[in-house]
Amino acid sequence: MTNIRDLAKLAGVSVTTVSRVLNQHPYVKEEKRKAVLEAIEATNYYRNINAVHLSKGKTQLMGVVIPYIELPYFSLLLKGIGKMAVENNYKLVLFQTEYAEAKEIEALEMLKQKQIDSLIFCSRKCDLSIIENHLQYGRIVVCENTENQTIASSFVDHYQIFSYALEYLYNKGHKRIGYSIGRKKGTSSYYRENAYKDFLTKYNLPYNQEYIMDGCLYFEDGEKILRKIKKMKNPPTAYLVTSDHVAAGMLICCQQEGIKVPEELSIIGIGNDDIAKLMNITTINIPLIELGMSLFHQALQEDNRSIELEVTLIERGTV
Repeated sequence: MTNIRDLAKLAGVSVTTVSRVLNQHPYVKEEKRKAVLEAIEATNYYRNINAVHLSKGKTQLMGVVIPYIELPYFSLLLKGIGKMAVENNYKLVLFQTEYAEAKEIEALEMLKQKQIDSLIFCSRKCDLSIIENHLQYGRIVVCENTENQTIASSFVDHYQIFSYALEYLYNKGHKRIGYSIGRKKGTSSYYRENAYKDFLTKYNLPYNQEYIMDGCLYFEDGEKILRKIKKMKNPPTAYLVTSDHVAAGMLICCQQEGIKVPEELSIIGIGNDDIAKLMNITTINIPLIELGMSLFHQALQEDNRSIELEVTLIERGTV
């Protein structure tokens, strides 16, 4: 294989001059630049990119751990991260995990081996202590409130989101309120469960386990929720759904079943996705693109703050 010394000999210039041409240094005489470029073309020379990364101490690659790319919540986060990556001349290495811990560990190992410069966790399965143990190898940012000064984070407060929505429904006259989530375990699920239990305690309302449903991620899961609600002896009069697409599935099913929304069943989604706007669904707006941009910025800079982004309730026609 041709190396930089071979190019220098063929072009009749120094190794330093070849290096400057390869790195697009402006202070090279035109005749020497032309000679180097001709040598490159004649030998079909390609730079060893790994050697370049090693010499610079950077790969210009940023890892992104994301459980599901197709879900709007995560795809919008990724859109924000990607926007900043383009602006800062970074490439993204995606780890779609479906919450498999082994895949998250694989991403952390790539950081340890200097194959990527930094790592963003959009959501995680592994314990936070494992992430902390890898901070010595590079920048790591998480999309959650860690209440921990050692790990940088950009997040929205899921406890506050649930509390806000539940209070809103209560003030609309609802006392039997259920909710759905994507998975039982996880930081967001933990905060949501605590908000729900605290709400029930505050207003001395009974806890009904069948009002809570997990594994609800996609449009078709809205029908699954409604089918279960219809079988209940004392069904909820309002439902808080952690995905606008699932909320849309519920709304369509209600229309098919002749269930009046919001008169017989009120529905609140989360996200303010396009489908919520199209179907006039009351929802909680989360600035996901801005959240993704903030995650990238923290992964790029020495910024260990916990940055919280504000959310807002969007009142529409389903409550």
